[in-house]
Amino acid sequence: MVLAAGLGLRMRPITENLPKPLILLAGRTLLDHALDKLQQASVETVTVNVHYLAHMIEDHLAARATPRILISDERDELLETGGGVTAALPTLGNEPFFVVNADIAWEDSASPALRHLSQYWRDDAMDALLLVQPVNDTTGYDGAGDYNRSDDGKLERRRENPSAPFVFTGVQLLHPRLFANAPKGAFSLIRLYDEAQTKGRLYGAIHDGAWHHIGTPAGLDEAEAVFGTIPRRSDKVPDGG
Repeated sequence: MVLAAGLGLRMRPITENLPKPLILLAGRTLLDHALDKLQQASVETVTVNVHYLAHMIEDHLAARATPRILISDERDELLETGGGVTAALPTLGNEPFFVVNADIAWEDSASPALRHLSQYWRDDAMDALLLVQPVNDTTGYDGAGDYNRSDDGKLERRRENPSAPFVFTGVQLLHPRLFANAPKGAFSLIRLYDEAQTKGRLYGAIHDGAWHHIGTPAGLDEAEAVFGTIPRRSDKVPDGG
């Protein structure tokens, strides 16, 4: 699944007439960057949730042949991350599935991130496996970190502590059982991560490549400079996928 329903308020003025997932990075939309990575990992079907300027995202995706795209329509109510995935569960099957945010970009190193998550996954021990990045090895991110990680890979949320060494990248592998007691309506996935942490079933795998948080125009410029192989972006959406 790709989470593409956000309002992109921090990305204004770019997002006044353009949904954030269709912003260009290195000549390709953020949404296509995510879909490309999933396709490279042999994912055949991807659910994309939509809300803000949903018709633009649907029109853009119609030009893409692979992977197969299913739309989870949130036009009537923005469900946040947890509610959005919960609403899409009927399209996601009974096995662990990837969820990727549409406001990030990453570069793979020796071990592609999605393959790394798949290889790290232990079904008997995990309900959620988050890809995490060392805070001091990011671009576009100015926060204090999200998680501490033990030697066995278990995650503990920072909460009131002043800082934590790892930030959640927005890339994850989740099992449907994580949602067994999920509420209806809008809520954050953090609620379910906390429940998994309490059970000792929240784990993190460390990404060994570059990671870019693209939450603001400045963050987009930083990521563009890192990708850095094409002229400055255009805010127009390219033809095709």
